[in-house]
Amino acid sequence: MPLIMAPCNTEMQVKKISAEDKIKKHLMEIGITEGGRIMLLSSGSAGVIVVVKEGRLCLDGALARKILVA
Repeated sequence: MPLIMAPCNTEMQVKKISAEDKIKKHLMEIGITEGGRIMLLSSGSAGVIVVVKEGRLCLDGALARKILVA
C-alpha cells in the first residue's frame, strides 16, 4: 500500500519506491531505502510526517504515494 494510506504509529517496511533514480538517491541519503523501516506519524492530503531511524521527516503527498510499504 502507498505510505500515505498506511496506518499511523505502526512501523512498516518499505517494499518499493516507484520514483525516478534521482529521487530514489535523495531518499537513500535521508535514510529511506527499500527494505528499511519507516513509521507514519501523521497523514494529510498535502503530505505526511514519518519517523526514519531517529529523525522525523515531512514528505509531500505525491512522493508519499510513490513509497510502497507493508
